[in-house]
Amino acid sequence: MRNQFWMFLFSLLLLNFISQVECEATRPVTMIRPESPIRPEGNTTFLDGTTWCVARPSASQAELQRALDWACGIGRVDCSVIEKHGDCYEPDTIWSHASFAFNAYYQSNGNNRIACYFGGTASLTKINPSYGTCSYDVSKSEVSSARSLVEYKTRWIWLICVGLLLFFYRRS
Repeated sequence: MRNQFWMFLFSLLLLNFISQVECEATRPVTMIRPESPIRPEGNTTFLDGTTWCVARPSASQAELQRALDWACGIGRVDCSVIEKHGDCYEPDTIWSHASFAFNAYYQSNGNNRIACYFGGTASLTKINPSYGTCSYDVSKSEVSSARSLVEYKTRWIWLICVGLLLFFYRRS
């Protein structure tokens, strides 16, 4: 009876640990348009060097305005810096404002190509578009969303302790 209890307890702890690791390992990728032919290709900031997402010069002003409205609305980008008297308001062009908003969305949503699509109005660049007092962000998402190694170590230590207790209990 005691052996069954310890086996049951060990099984519960193991299942709890595995389910938490699996749930935390998956992170949804936000798609801008479901019909997009572009597939997520991972975090380009860390694999290919630092990248920024900017508006395509060939995009029409109407398309850029729609994409900018989406980024500052549903995309939840803080667009206060591209409003009047903001650090990135000048030059007061749709291309400049859209570039800032596209990059802010891209940097906070995993740095994958799909986060820099905006209906085909955006593209990636390795040239830093920052100027004067207007600073374009680089990725914060991977740093802030990463779980601390200490949390994983603590779980492993508990799991090992329970396993050792079970091992020594069964030997006696």
